[in-house]
Amino acid sequence: MKKKVAFYTLGCKLNFSETSTIARSFADEGFDRVDFSEEADMYVINTCSVTDNADKKFKTIVKKAQKINPDAFVAAVGCYAQLKPEELADVDGVDLVLGATEKFKITDYINDLTKNDHGKVHSCEIADADFYVGSYAIGDRTRAFLKVQDGCDYKCTYCTIPLARGISRSDTLENVLKNAADISEQGIKEIVLTGVNIGDYGKGEFGNKKHEHTFLELVEALDDVDGIHRLRISSIEPNLLKNETIEFVSQSKAFVPHFHIPLQSGSDDLLKLMKRRYMTNLYKERVEKIREVMPNCCIGVDVIVGFPGETEEHFLETYHFLNDLDISYLHVFTYSERDNTPAATMDGVVPNKVRSKRSKMLRGLSVKKRRAFYESQLGNELTVLFEGENKEGYIHGFTENYVKVKSPWNPELVNTLHEVKLTEIDADGLVRFEFVNEKIEA
Repeated sequence: MKKKVAFYTLGCKLNFSETSTIARSFADEGFDRVDFSEEADMYVINTCSVTDNADKKFKTIVKKAQKINPDAFVAAVGCYAQLKPEELADVDGVDLVLGATEKFKITDYINDLTKNDHGKVHSCEIADADFYVGSYAIGDRTRAFLKVQDGCDYKCTYCTIPLARGISRSDTLENVLKNAADISEQGIKEIVLTGVNIGDYGKGEFGNKKHEHTFLELVEALDDVDGIHRLRISSIEPNLLKNETIEFVSQSKAFVPHFHIPLQSGSDDLLKLMKRRYMTNLYKERVEKIREVMPNCCIGVDVIVGFPGETEEHFLETYHFLNDLDISYLHVFTYSERDNTPAATMDGVVPNKVRSKRSKMLRGLSVKKRRAFYESQLGNELTVLFEGENKEGYIHGFTENYVKVKSPWNPELVNTLHEVKLTEIDADGLVRFEFVNEKIEA
């Protein structure tokens, strides 16, 4: 009988792409992959360290695996496993904890899947995480997450990612293009570029700091890959999103009009405390440039509330800055202290109750912004890529500029592109449409 392995991924798109690569290494060793809700011989949990919640959720997921099969071998990999390996090893039921470099060699560490009395740790010094492992996620999705870069050289005062993932390093352009072609051959219509700091692409392409290629050159090369209908840039720092890239995307064959640009605060005082590499005026310029060349572009924003030293005035500065900015939605993060970061010892700690209140206000602003963006798109003819899940009798999909649409379930629509006209916003906030023509292609 073949051994069965199941995976659970916490955190970002990058983690999803790496889980897929790790899963393929198990397939090469003769394992069958099953869903995490099914009985398996081994459960692999890819962890995240960005928020408190991801840390807490880990224990719940381990318990879930043990409930399904108390004898299963449980392994933890990923960012939290690199930062606090002993803490994860102490969790009841965990047998193996692998750090940043070891996770891609997981099958070398598992032997006969006999459970351990206590979790065994194999974790490198993060300075040793200086080589690049390419990966991409495919499966039941209509889109693939393609990793192009890993690690970060920035020193943002709230962030543990450089401690968890090491220095900035990139895949070779040749390998990125090969992976994109492989994805295309499997009938996937959309690729989302992912990494820790993808605008830094090129750095470390040859195992050193030498720059052979830039992010713009990567984008230009990917635009020529046959068979990819859509390319989406996941998240890019405002100081690395150059006007040349914005202009190229506006005229590109495959890149869609959608940018996600972390802001973190609308107060220059706080941006300095966070050690971000831009001020609000540069951020505003980027948004205005995008709007100038792509009026219908979707612009998403990351923002942190409750950072140490954030006064009511600072918060209102952020709120008004975002309210006045022509953006489409927010991802709001409530600040949580992370060990070994400068912010964790800063003065001016914001009470949790205040953090929650501010977070709620910004989430409310996000709902308003998304609604206004969707309303601005009504009457437009756009292309929808339909997803593969039946959600309460409806199929969902996304336009190129990230408007989420819904229609009564029809399995024939799955993973197809159709031209539609957006007609109205439903009670649940999603958009209804009418078909303009037959599907663009199968």
